[in-house]
Amino acid sequence: MAPDHKLILYTRDWCGFCTLVTRTAARLGATIEERNIWQNSKWHQQLIDGRGCATVPVLRRNFADGNSDWMPESSDIVRYLSEHYGKAGPPD
Repeated sequence: MAPDHKLILYTRDWCGFCTLVTRTAARLGATIEERNIWQNSKWHQQLIDGRGCATVPVLRRNFADGNSDWMPESSDIVRYLSEHYGKAGPPD
């Protein structure tokens, strides 16, 4: 079952771990807003303000009650997506 909150993935160009996460999300049909921090300084600053650094990929979950949390490890993000959207192995 899909989660009842909005998912935002902070990424950047030339990031293999980001590609792993985006391919997994696409294969599972997960609806994720992707924010490339190299293409938008506002998104870059949001990531720094929220996490204290600009390391990517990071999944932000925005909940209906106004709270949010941050998930910074690609393996954790892939595991989370697999558990909530179905099973996925490594990308092709």
